[in-house]
Amino acid sequence: MKKLEGKNILIFIGDIYEELELWYPKIRLEEEGAKVLLAGPEAKTSYKGKNGYNGMSDVSYKDINPSDFDALVIPGGFMPDKLRRDPVVLKITAEFHKQNKPVAFICHGGWIPISAKIVCGYKVTSVNAIKDDLENAGATWVDEAVVIDRNLITSRTPADLAVFGKAIIDALS
Repeated sequence: MKKLEGKNILIFIGDIYEELELWYPKIRLEEEGAKVLLAGPEAKTSYKGKNGYNGMSDVSYKDINPSDFDALVIPGGFMPDKLRRDPVVLKITAEFHKQNKPVAFICHGGWIPISAKIVCGYKVTSVNAIKDDLENAGATWVDEAVVIDRNLITSRTPADLAVFGKAIIDALS
């Protein structure tokens, strides 16, 4: 049996998402048997990646229930800055956190948890560009490849994807 058989994972997608930070975790989680859904502003819509690779949403995040999922993954790029303006995205993120489910974010993905007000009192990492944002939101920022603090799993950049993917799999196994 695969490690994540029967697990359901939600990943946010939207315009200007970072391709590697979405596709690597999605593929690794699926390799371990998880069902992974990409949730964007609209269902069955193509979203342009930061480097031009389009990705199709499976569902609209407006139609999902966090109780149906085991974890949330938030890739970076400039997508998180756009999605964090949607109260539905913030409500979903906060609900995953409230249910003590893994919330994994990488690079600029931390913008959504910052706006969902779930990082205060947590040790996290990210791309250096949002270090101040995380600290101003009450998190303790460290420069490490992956940081796990309770249900938050954080990573810096695509260079850290191998350990980020492993940490998500381990948290769900």
